[in-house]
Amino acid sequence: MFNKKGIALSLVLLLAVGVVFGASGQVDAWWPFGGDDKEEQEQTYVQVKGSDTIVNLAQTLAEDYMTENPDYSLAVTGGGSGTGIAALINDKIDIADASRAMKDKEVEQAKANGVKPYRFVIAMDGLSVIVNENSPVKELTIDEIGAIYRGEITNWKEVGGPDKEISLYGRQSNSGTFVYFRDNVLKGDYSAHMKRMNGNAQIVEAIKADKSGIGYVGIGYVVKNGKVVNGLNVLNVAKDVNSKAASPLKPENVKTGAYPLARPLNQYTNGAPEGIVLDFIKYELSEEGQQTAIEEGFYPVSPEYQKINEKNLNN
Repeated sequence: MFNKKGIALSLVLLLAVGVVFGASGQVDAWWPFGGDDKEEQEQTYVQVKGSDTIVNLAQTLAEDYMTENPDYSLAVTGGGSGTGIAALINDKIDIADASRAMKDKEVEQAKANGVKPYRFVIAMDGLSVIVNENSPVKELTIDEIGAIYRGEITNWKEVGGPDKEISLYGRQSNSGTFVYFRDNVLKGDYSAHMKRMNGNAQIVEAIKADKSGIGYVGIGYVVKNGKVVNGLNVLNVAKDVNSKAASPLKPENVKTGAYPLARPLNQYTNGAPEGIVLDFIKYELSEEGQQTAIEEGFYPVSPEYQKINEKNLNN
């Protein structure tokens, strides 16, 4: 049995190594000599959350980074761009993945909460409009796609296809792709008949099984090893009736903007990144990281967005 001297000695030893049991029951420890401020020690764990479009790419990048830096841990989860942005606004995560830009009101909410969003573009996406491989429709204009998703065009024969009712597949409202597509293609409200899916992968599987279906997904979900996934056709899209339809499968179309649904894939941090967060973002933007983006079916950051990255990395 411990006597009082033994108990006192034990407490001294615990304090010497700085062991504290938090409210969650987890143990936090730090070496107190040279400063007992816990926040002074190096961050080794990073939380990344948000876009379903980006999640697979971000997970691969994180795994590769941790292989090269085994002392660091990164946790990457999805949930949608809106979910990631909300977590950043509330200062609950280190990096928010977003397939759309933050809205002005979201930036203001963040600032009101003491959070200053810094934007980085880690890859480019040729947001793809997909149909079943048996569909004879090969191209559409932005206006036609918008009319289809608003429910104004309901039969494929109205756009040169068979006499079949169109089945609509899209994302849920917390998705950045849902918002991007609504704002840049529909410029109005989605049809009440659209089936709202949880993620890109669900839309891909639905279109494979539905000969009358149409959907929209990040290009990384329809291209594997440089080839379109079996069961799908990726439509060429024209800006308007006077423009030539372009394919998102050609990198130059995404880089130059010839493909009208080319978009940046974003990450946001609270203020200028430091330490492991900064190092990870630099890795994503490195030649190795950009090659990973290509292997995942996306494209390297275009010169326009490289300027944004350089500015925010140097602030």
